[in-house]
Amino acid sequence: MSLSSLLLPTYRQMLTTLLALLDKAEQQMPERAEALLAARLAPDMFPLASQIRFSAFQAQEATYRLRGEAIPAGLAAVAAEGRAAGDTPGSLAEARARLREALSRLEALSAGALDDGASLPIALELPGGIAFDLTGEQYARDWALPQFYFHVVTAYAILRHEGVAIGKADYVPHMFAYLRPTPAA
Repeated sequence: MSLSSLLLPTYRQMLTTLLALLDKAEQQMPERAEALLAARLAPDMFPLASQIRFSAFQAQEATYRLRGEAIPAGLAAVAAEGRAAGDTPGSLAEARARLREALSRLEALSAGALDDGASLPIALELPGGIAFDLTGEQYARDWALPQFYFHVVTAYAILRHEGVAIGKADYVPHMFAYLRPTPAA
């Protein structure tokens, strides 16, 4: 399996899922929907607004790193928005815009856009002076996908914790494309 065939559909499916989860929250709790962006699972965790922005950032960040390209300032700003969302969560419209921007970026990539990145050296430098040296394949497997899913799952958990009626089918709606038909009686 190539990096492109693994990452690109995964990112598109789950970002689309996040959009649908935000829609459900707004439909079910129109009076609280905007306030949900400030909700968090624990006092020391980032709020929903951050999880949405980090999901959008993570999906796009991998496409740049695995192509050997620098992270553009506009994308770095999405991560900065996520870190600041505890104080300024923004609006649902802004959260949706970040998800749609990420989806648009992913759709613009060619089918094999990330495949040459498997052997690229990736230097991942995090706050606090922590740095990792990985290949593109290691980065995709051990960092990009786990980080992305962490933020998507945390967004789902916040919405669920806040009372939005969502379940497994809302989290993996793309799986219904593979549903085995029920045999006729």
